[in-house]
Amino acid sequence: MDSAASLRPATPSVSLATILREWGRIGCIGFGGPPAHIRLLRDLCVERRKWLDAQEFEDAIAACNLLPGPASTQLAIFCAWRLRGRLGALVGGVAFIVPGLIIILALAALFLSTSPPLWVLGAGAGAGAAVPAVAIHAGAGLTGASWRRRRNTVRWLLYLLAGAASAATLGPWLVLVLLGCGLIELTVQVTASGRDSAKLPGIAVAPILSAALGSGVLLSVAWVAFKVGALSYGGGFVIIPLMQSDAVSHYHWMTGAQFLNAVALGQITPGPVVQTVAVVGYAAAGLIGGILASVVAFSPSFAFVLLGAHRFDQIRGDHRARAFLDGAGPAAIGAIYGSAIPLTRALSHSWQYAVLAGALILLLLLRRGVVLTLLSAAAAGIIIALTVSTALH
Repeated sequence: MDSAASLRPATPSVSLATILREWGRIGCIGFGGPPAHIRLLRDLCVERRKWLDAQEFEDAIAACNLLPGPASTQLAIFCAWRLRGRLGALVGGVAFIVPGLIIILALAALFLSTSPPLWVLGAGAGAGAAVPAVAIHAGAGLTGASWRRRRNTVRWLLYLLAGAASAATLGPWLVLVLLGCGLIELTVQVTASGRDSAKLPGIAVAPILSAALGSGVLLSVAWVAFKVGALSYGGGFVIIPLMQSDAVSHYHWMTGAQFLNAVALGQITPGPVVQTVAVVGYAAAGLIGGILASVVAFSPSFAFVLLGAHRFDQIRGDHRARAFLDGAGPAAIGAIYGSAIPLTRALSHSWQYAVLAGALILLLLLRRGVVLTLLSAAAAGIIIALTVSTALH
């Protein structure tokens, strides 16, 4: 087989129309951030359509968690690339991102024009309260397959705990823990097998070249969005303090209250939490600023996959890379579990803990869907906000 053929996606028979429809569906119903997106992508690509096997999907999660930027978006782009190459990646990525972008820009226009409507605040607080439950649910869905493939029970548990602890405490430095777990497992396996080299083949990271976008506010919006897209290691919530510092304290595009509303919109709308940057862009420069912020923030994710995804197959087939992912994989799953802790700490109203408890019951005991759970939580938030005068104080 020639080298070009070996780099083609594994399932080229899937039509672009199918990718547009299925990835667009996830973009429309993907409430709850990365845990929900991972669960929906796994249900589509592994469980229902069987386009990818469970091991490859977990490998993709681990690889995307090692890259800067929104991991669930990169995972969506990568899965589409596996089916139809670069064109499929572009179609799938755009279909995944655009529905949430349209909704969040429409809501930004609604609440930034005047005082935020009470129902929007209530829905955001209610849906946000359920997100930690979604994280736990997503981690539980990925744990079984990884556990069955473990090479060593003690090390697997240690990697899982390390990922969970780092996601709960280290934030942007989580990527170093994932890399460390992978390198430890690589060293252990290479040493045990008596191989001479423990060198890990690298993934080529495409350089990101910034063009002159003009002066003034648009250039500032592009810079903030680029930092969000290129530096957001460790999950979507890591970019919240980064954006808050720029949008509120440095550029004064938004008040603190408006920024909190923007975060709420990022929770109640489908798509990545990084879409919050579109609200920041809208506050700075209207519709053009919102669209520019989204395009710039997601550009690194497309670049990493479009220019480097062909190397992923080579790494995945290498025994050293397999060993590396045997460590990074369970650590990435642990990070999904661990993300529930800072998400829970972000809750600011006592009634939100009751909503969280209800979401856990719906997802883990009654086995209801993620979308139904989040919509129910949002509805509860609206009812509480409209009937209890002090609910959002």
